[in-house]
Amino acid sequence: MTIQPGVTISEHFSGVEDPRVACLVTHPLINIMTITLCAIIAGADNWSEVATFGEGKKEWLGKFLDLSEGTPSHDTFSLVFARLNPHQLQDSFISWVQSVSQRLAGEVVAIDGKKLRHSFNTAEEQPMITMVSAWATEAEVVLGQLAVSEDSNEITAIPKLLRLLDLKGCIVTIDAIGCQKGIAQQILDQEADYLLAVKGNQEHLLADIELLFCLAEQNDFVKVDCNYAQTVNKGHNRIEVRHCWAISGEGSLQFLQHYEEWPKLRTVMRIKSERHIGQTVSHQYRYYISSLPNDAEHLLQVKRSHWAIENGLHWVLDIAFREDDSRVRKGNGARNLALFRHMAVNLLKNEKTAKGGIHNKRMQAAWNEQYLIKVLSGGMR
Repeated sequence: MTIQPGVTISEHFSGVEDPRVACLVTHPLINIMTITLCAIIAGADNWSEVATFGEGKKEWLGKFLDLSEGTPSHDTFSLVFARLNPHQLQDSFISWVQSVSQRLAGEVVAIDGKKLRHSFNTAEEQPMITMVSAWATEAEVVLGQLAVSEDSNEITAIPKLLRLLDLKGCIVTIDAIGCQKGIAQQILDQEADYLLAVKGNQEHLLADIELLFCLAEQNDFVKVDCNYAQTVNKGHNRIEVRHCWAISGEGSLQFLQHYEEWPKLRTVMRIKSERHIGQTVSHQYRYYISSLPNDAEHLLQVKRSHWAIENGLHWVLDIAFREDDSRVRKGNGARNLALFRHMAVNLLKNEKTAKGGIHNKRMQAAWNEQYLIKVLSGGMR
């Protein structure tokens, strides 16, 4: 194989077992996976569109795949992806990401979950699937993803996902559901730092932090080691101001009940978000704990980076890939297709020569085979 997509997939996805009976196989698994990835990059959102792409691009695909038996039907794509082992695909995905991306030391890695809205299957009593993803916010790369087990939730899925990743030197940010002592310890054990949102799911913690900042503010923060920073953003006829206060020091942290149970807790943070629209002003307070030192400007930047997973990944999946409209739900099909969407996101995000957003890049890949090759072979090198 002389074209990069075949080489990449064959190298890193060779450990994925074909679920079909060998003597009945007409189309090799490598063909099915390669055509699927190419088709998704080029705008396909379901198995019928993937099959149509394969048939329409048969001559081009035949340059690096053995298509002596033709291209698979949409039923073949659906059946194979429904039966592929998602854990083997996940391991292969992470192997691929690590091979094509440089070490991410200092990177903010945002962890967050997203529901596949139409993945539920009433006939098979299969509930809606939630995928928890790890997003490198600066590199704009999906590092890994894991489906939440039917009998579990994100609290148990997050540690499993973290264990799959090389986080050395990174800063891991998670919403309030990840504000767990065990998760904080695991992040530290993997030689990373944490910044965790605090809400009401930890007994006393939110109330204690709120009271600490209230008392500190009443004394103009003179009795605590406090650092302050702010950002101002203007646009769309509104002004958004974010104020950040960070408090550290053992004397202050002792105010929190059982604070010593939180591993390497060094800083607590309060962010006040103000939104000015005309004469109307609204505000909201959010609270966080972190193993990072007391630097309000850096902490505010880290927290703002976390929101990139919504705009850089979840919004792209919903708008450019129409993930919420996907009706793929048979067997493992939904979670396996989600993984291939993440592969496509990584490649399209990291192809920098084309103008426009992801939707425009997908159209270019559909119309221009040379551009599709560029996305496949050079996007993350």
